[in-house]
Amino acid sequence: MANNKKNGGNKWVALSGIGIQMGLTIFLGNLLGKWLDATFDKNFLEPTITILAIFISIFSVIKGVNNINK
Repeated sequence: MANNKKNGGNKWVALSGIGIQMGLTIFLGNLLGKWLDATFDKNFLEPTITILAIFISIFSVIKGVNNINK
């Protein structure tokens, strides 16, 4: 029974880490897009890279959750 509680706790820690990783991926993608927009004097790179970062983070969350459930 103690082993089940330990594994359950580890799953919660892993899930919270996945959430933090998702937020950081989106934030850094947005920051990169802003920087590229300012550097190259464009106005479409920020939303494009932010959307790409969202898709990458969703893929990462799905992959992480599948690994936890195994």
